[in-house]
Parts: sequence; C-alpha cells; structure tokens
Amino acid sequence: MPAFLARAPAAPRDYAACSGCGLCLLVCPTWRRSRDPGLMPAALAKALQHGATAAQLAAPIEACSLCGACDPVCPERIDLPGLIMDLRLKLPLPSSALLDDLRARLQQDVAASAASKSAPLLLPGPELRADAALLERVHALLGLVIAEDDGADIALALELGAEIPQHRLQQFLASLRGHSIVAADGLLLRQLRRWLPGSQRMGLGAALSTRAAVRSNLGAADLYVIEARAYHADYERMVAYYDRLQLETGCSLSLDLQRIAIPAVAQGLSQKLGLTAGDDDAQAKWILQGRKPARIVVESLADRAAFERVCDVPVVHLAELGEDPEMMKKDRHAFG
Repeated sequence: MPAFLARAPAAPRDYAACSGCGLCLLVCPTWRRSRDPGLMPAALAKALQHGATAAQLAAPIEACSLCGACDPVCPERIDLPGLIMDLRLKLPLPSSALLDDLRARLQQDVAASAASKSAPLLLPGPELRADAALLERVHALLGLVIAEDDGADIALALELGAEIPQHRLQQFLASLRGHSIVAADGLLLRQLRRWLPGSQRMGLGAALSTRAAVRSNLGAADLYVIEARAYHADYERMVAYYDRLQLETGCSLSLDLQRIAIPAVAQGLSQKLGLTAGDDDAQAKWILQGRKPARIVVESLADRAAFERVCDVPVVHLAELGEDPEMMKKDRHAFG
C-alpha cells in the first residue's frame, strides 16, 4: 500500500477544551450559507460547557454537514465532527421510510468478505455499487477485493444519528481486521480511526490518484475536487500528498487559502432526510467562482452530480481518467 496510508493520530479532546477562538467559523460551509454564529461549532461547544442539552442545541447539531473542515483548524484538537455524531444520537429522529429501512438493515446479518487477511479491501458504498461500469474501472485500476460488507448501513447511521446495534458493528469490524482498507465514504473512513486504531486505511480518491494511469491524464486545465471528509480526517498527510499531486500534474485543487477542502455537497440533517431542499447547486457554484477550468475531476459521485447541474464544463470521476490498459496493469501490480 502507498506510504501515506493513515494511522491513528493522538487522541482528540472534547468540547470542554474549546476556547471560543472562532477559527472553525472561517472554514464552515454552514456559516457561509447562513451567517448565523449560533450554528457554529464553537457556539455549540461553549453552550455545552455551560450545561446546554442536545435537545436545546438541535439547530446547530442538525445544521452541520459533517464535512470535517473545522477539525484541522481547531487549535485545541477537538473532534468536532465526532461531537456532532455523538450528539445526534441523543436527538429524536422523525419517522421516515429511509430510517425505517435503515433500522431494518442494521438488524440483519451481512455476509463477510472471503478475502485472505493479506488482501486490501475496497469499501465502495452504495453510489459506486450502483454504477457497475465505474466500479469495474475502479477495480481494474486498484485490483482490490470488493468487500461484500462495505458498511453502507453503518455509514448512513453515523450521518443520521441512528443507533448502531453492537452486534452489527462488531460483525462489520471483524470483517475488516487484518486488512488494509480503501473506503469511498469519507465519514466512515473517519470513524474507522476510532474503531480500528492502528489500521491502514485511505480514501478512494487518494487511492485512485496514486495510479500512474490516472495522474498522467491530469493537467493544468483541470479543477480537481477533493472529497472533503476523507481529506480532513487525515489532514496533515493529505495536505502534503495533494500538494505533491498539484506540483506533478499542474491541476488546480478545490482548496481555500488555509488548505481546507471546500465541499461541493454540504447537506445538513434535514437535507439528508429529504425534509428540506438542499443548496448543493449554490455550494458548487461558489467553488467555481473565479475559476475557469476546461474540465472538473471529482473523487465523489455526489460532487459529480452537483457540478453537472450548475455548469457546462465536462465533469468526470477520477477513475474515468485511467484509460491506458498497460499502465493499469502496472498500477495494479504496484498496489499492495
């Protein structure tokens, strides 16, 4: 596996360490959209310090998109996305078909991967599984074993604040132990840091962009859109990695001046549940302000859909750049 694979960092601190500095505000897409300081991570942490309950803080808890941008800028090393996920578990969730289906799935047994313990695993997630041609291209580039249990139900439960039965969580984690992991879902990747400390793991976008067949097709006219959650979950390593990628290929990156990845899709809880309309179009347009790329290259299928709605520029998934069969064979041999 590539040398920059993530390992567990020092343990993060909790909300009691918040000094109220407000640096999280500068990078928060919820702030950019709402200009409401009461929805900011610092406001949430300070309110908790003064005894507020999750029910009293439902608005900021539900507004958060869990993009993770606040995590690397926090000088106190507070796990702010983890705090939000923990607090969502304390809020009542509305009745919906989505939640009913999720709860039923969480109670089921899922087949474990039959891969040998030395084989790296790919956790593709539901969007990639739904695109059979793209999944096959990813498989051709990386050569990984596609996990039968990719934890899609667990990832959705983390997002929504649904309780994950212990038997289901342990079943999932048992299927991953002893494997290196490449995951398409950045939120799940972040949580594996807590659940499997010391494990080797990386995001799908970063894994694909190590492939020579992909990198050789990136150029100065491309805007490369990083999947924000996986990037922020391993920020120090990823900043250095994407800086090297930019220097090698000349592409521009969806980073702000603080080297924080700007998410093209930044939905709060009500948008995820389909209770209110999202504003992904406005978010994607904001990323494009001041940029005139000839092509947009994305790591996330959700980001591809958002950009396709707001511009006429070609939008391609990273895996679609790998076209050289011979180079792909060499890449697969090198990944391991």
